[in-house]
Amino acid sequence: MSRLLEPPPGRQVFTLNFTPVPSDIDENGHVNNVVYVRWIQDMATSHWHARQLAEEQARWAWIVLRHEIDYRRALMPGETATARTWVADAPEGPRFDRFVRIDGPDGAMCAQARTVWCMIDQASGRPRRVTPDIVARFV
Repeated sequence: MSRLLEPPPGRQVFTLNFTPVPSDIDENGHVNNVVYVRWIQDMATSHWHARQLAEEQARWAWIVLRHEIDYRRALMPGETATARTWVADAPEGPRFDRFVRIDGPDGAMCAQARTVWCMIDQASGRPRRVTPDIVARFV
C-alpha cells in the first residue's frame, strides 16, 4: 500500500481510541509495531461485536489470513490514537477485506492496514460464504 487509506464515501466506519500503556512502548521510546497488530485485531473484533447480532456471533467466527501494514509516524507515550475501520465493497466467498487506519492526535497517519479475514462456522470450523445480511450490517 502506498496511498493513504480513506473509507469510500457513504461507507460505514467504526472508530475507537487507543492510548498506549507503558508496556506498549518499546526500547525506541514509541509504540511497538506489535501493539499496532493487537489494535488492528481489537478493531476487527470490536466492530464485529458492535454490529452483529448476538445469535450470529455465536454461529460465526473470523480468522485472519493476512495482515499488510504500513507504518509512517511513531506514536509516542501519552498520545491517544484514533483508529477507524471499514470493510471492502463485497466479500469474496468466505473472505472479507478490512481496512484500518490509526492516526495520531495531530491527524497524521501512524499506521494503516489491509487485512483479509475468513468467516468460519463455529460448530464445524469450516469456511462459510459471507451472507448478504452480514454484508449489509458492515458496508
